[in-house]
Amino acid sequence: MRPVLVLELLILLTVANGTPVVAKRLFGSAFAQPLDGGALFADGRPWFSPSKTIRGVVLATLATAAAAGVLGLGWKVGALLGVVAMAGDLLASFIKRRLGLAPSQAVGLDQIPESLLPMLAGRLFMPVTGLDIAVTTLLFFVGEVILSRLPYKWHVRDRPY
Repeated sequence: MRPVLVLELLILLTVANGTPVVAKRLFGSAFAQPLDGGALFADGRPWFSPSKTIRGVVLATLATAAAAGVLGLGWKVGALLGVVAMAGDLLASFIKRRLGLAPSQAVGLDQIPESLLPMLAGRLFMPVTGLDIAVTTLLFFVGEVILSRLPYKWHVRDRPY
């Protein structure tokens, strides 16, 4: 296992997944077009939660690319991880809509796709091992469940996990 790489990956996952939350607090509803455009899936439910916005995906990708550049991993790595983290988040949102679950009501589903999928994609550009992926995903999951209460208390998040 490469502890420094795991730490860097955790930082990038935090940036990717935290940027849309911070953007909502900074910009409110400005530029917050729902990613699904309000369209309904075949089951009559929205494709995604209304909190999934174009602004969130774009800013998460840009912020993660910038953070990866600062960490010396390269902006392409950050852009990839940011896009795939958002894809994992959208996958979880899509599944929750199909199951009729409210946002942030599926512990595990709310954390694992947005951390595991970018780690698997990261193998394209980084020497990430299976153990690195497992440890990073587990640490992100535990950190998200436990530490998400802090941004909620600070009024950055609307709800804790």
